[in-house]
Order: sequence, then structure tokens, then C-alpha cells
Amino acid sequence: MVKITDVARRAGVSPSTVSYALSGKRPISDETRRRVQAAVRELGYRPHARGAAGAGSRVLALAVPMRSGVHVPVVTQFAVAVATAARAHDHDVLLLTQGEGVEGIRRVAETGPADGLVVMDVQLQDPRLPLLRALPLPSVLIGVPAEPDGLTCVDLDFGAAGELCVDHLVRLGHRTVALVGSPPEVYVRRTAFARRLVQGFTAAADRHRIGSTVHPCAPGRGAARVIAERLLREQPTLTGVVVHNEPLIDPLIDAFAELGVRIPDDLSLTAVCPAPAAASARVPLTSVTVPSAELGTRAVHLLVRKMSGVPAPAVTLLAPRLTERASTGPRPA
Repeated sequence: MVKITDVARRAGVSPSTVSYALSGKRPISDETRRRVQAAVRELGYRPHARGAAGAGSRVLALAVPMRSGVHVPVVTQFAVAVATAARAHDHDVLLLTQGEGVEGIRRVAETGPADGLVVMDVQLQDPRLPLLRALPLPSVLIGVPAEPDGLTCVDLDFGAAGELCVDHLVRLGHRTVALVGSPPEVYVRRTAFARRLVQGFTAAADRHRIGSTVHPCAPGRGAARVIAERLLREQPTLTGVVVHNEPLIDPLIDAFAELGVRIPDDLSLTAVCPAPAAASARVPLTSVTVPSAELGTRAVHLLVRKMSGVPAPAVTLLAPRLTERASTGPRPA
């Protein structure tokens, strides 16, 4: 079994320096931290005496902060998928739902209640990343930050999903489109999936040389009515809308109906959301599916792979799939 003294000897530092480098409790130079991390990887060091085959807590931690703008039903789908996959590998799941970020992850790593960690609600510049890179506790992110080096990430290719929605509308002849996106605070936090979808949506609109706008929007009927009125007032030639805000789907359809806009005769709607939400909408929505079950399962499989000492790919992106339903049609004459 590899001990902290073995890591210290390999890195040429003291055991206390190894402890500080892994916990982040005291400042350590970047050069020293890199040497410690390299020694940890080379020796396969894991704290809390989990080196023996079959040892460990048989628990995986799932970090899913319940912050403003997080849609709980979708998070629940991910959590169920992670728990189901974990049980298939004889592990239970510990939920970390407080927005404590770095401190919560450090506590799990230091007290040893989990053999590995799945992290959700990933930001492009996530403050948890330096600690995740330094800790010997294996981790997998559902989401891809701006710089994924030294991490293991899995997600839907949200950039390609945004492009796919625009491409579909352009094939139907639409020349002015809008994205009704996540709540504003999601973009303020620079949440990775939301930002990447905007990038893909805008890139596709620019590639096709069509008019496009992006509108973050809070959930609720009042917000839906306000955004529908604004779109029709500010973009009189608008004929295609992409929705990336699941709770807003039915309220937005209702708001357009109250304003005399028929879907899809006057306006085509697409969405990026779980398939059941699209299929059960007031008007069944053409959509790109957010495959929560597959993503949760993939994350656990990658984590178990890392826990076994087998290298895992840095980034795994699932290709988006668009399903046509009743909400899209040709651009009106």
C-alpha cells in the first residue's frame, strides 16, 4: 500500500508538504504542487488506506449544488442515473447539495466517506477545479470547463446542440431566429453547458448569415409573457425560436397563443431539454434531447475506471440528436 511518505520521497518534499499540497490548507508553490501531483499519479496514491482490492467505503459522492437557476427535476434525473449506475458497481451515493463548493469537496476528501466524486453544475472557470486536480480522490465532471486539462469530463455537446437547432430551422427556410435561454444567474456564473449552447447557436446563425438574438429568461408565466411580447415587438420577422429553459416551455407556448401566434404556422419552436418534457408539451416540441440517464451512467463508469487505476479520456462529448415533432414547419410566406 502506497503511503504519504512514499509520495513525499518521490516528490523530494516532506510528508507535511504533500498533505498541504493535496488539501490546499497552506500555500504551496506551483512547482512543488506539480511535483506532488506527478508523484501521486505515478505511485497511484490514495489516502485513507483504500489501496487493497475491494477495500474502501463503497460510496461515491455526487456534488450537485442547489443554487438559484438550477432546475431541480432535471438534477433529480441525473442523480437517479448516478445512483442506479453506482448500485450496479456495488456503491451507494452521498449527495452534496450545499453550495459550499471547495470546502465540501475538501471535507469529503479528508474525512474519507467516499471512494470517488461526480461533480455537476460545472462552470467555465470553476473554483473547484484546482482542488480536484490536486486531490488523489478520483473525480469525474458532468460538464466541461474552459480548460479541462488534468480532469475527466463527460457531457452532451451543447455547442453542437445549439448549432443543430439552428441548422434545422434554416433547412425549413427560417431567416430570423432567437434563443430563449436559461435564467440570467446561470450565465452570470458562466455555467458551462449554458454558455456553450449560446456559442453554438450564435456560430450557426453567423454561418448561415441569418438574424439572431439571445434572451436569458427566468421561469414562470409572467416572464414568458414578457419575453414573448418582446420578441414579437423587437423582431417582427422572427419565425424560429430555440428554447433552452425547460420550465418555460409550456408557459411560452401559452404566451404566444394568447398573443395570436400559432405554432408552427406562424412560429416554429425547438428546444434543448429531456425528451419527456418535449414530447408532453402543449405542442409536442422538436427537440435535442438532454440524455441525463446516459450522462449519469457514463460518469459513473468513467469514475469506476479511474478508481481501478485505468486511465480515462479527458473529455467525452455525446453527439446531439434532434427529434422532429409538431412544433416546427416551413417559414410562413
